[in-house]
Amino acid sequence: MVSASPAKPTIKFLKTPTSQAWVAQAMANIDTILLDHAQCERKAAGTAIQMMSRYPSSTKLVKELVAIAQEELSHYEQVNQWLENRGIPLQPVPPPPYGAGLKKCVRRNEPERMLDLLLISALIEARSHERLGLLGEHCPDLELAKFYRSLMASEARHYGSYWILATTYFDIEQVNHRLVELAEVESELLSTLHPEPRIHS
Repeated sequence: MVSASPAKPTIKFLKTPTSQAWVAQAMANIDTILLDHAQCERKAAGTAIQMMSRYPSSTKLVKELVAIAQEELSHYEQVNQWLENRGIPLQPVPPPPYGAGLKKCVRRNEPERMLDLLLISALIEARSHERLGLLGEHCPDLELAKFYRSLMASEARHYGSYWILATTYFDIEQVNHRLVELAEVESELLSTLHPEPRIHS
């Protein structure tokens, strides 16, 4: 029986670390994880582009998100290459409740909406950083493990960028207070292991 104890110390911004149960599930379904990973990279690029479109006059935000979108699309291409190499047709997989659950927390009115979008993106990127690290540590395919480890620095850079943008446009105390609230929700969404293996499940 797989222990439910934490797999790693908590990453900055995250309230709780990923469980060993998720690691075991991911290792048993690595092809599905790759398919979901491809979707995650595409969605991350789309999120950055949507935010640029929503706040075009925020110069620093646009500049940062252009770089993030380009890097996410590069990762999408790299994951697609891994799928091709393993003979896995690119196809959509149903998303877990994670993203929709976080989206429900986004407040409707500005500027609170902008803050929530930035902090939710920071939390998602922080969780991605943690979980890609776990895949890099535990994946039995050594080359694939190496690939996952190679993505960790960019994921850390992305969640740092979203955090810096939040503190650029909002008071630090306001940012910290809202981050605590959203991190609670993020942790709760992952408190029960989703039956279908996903990067954020």
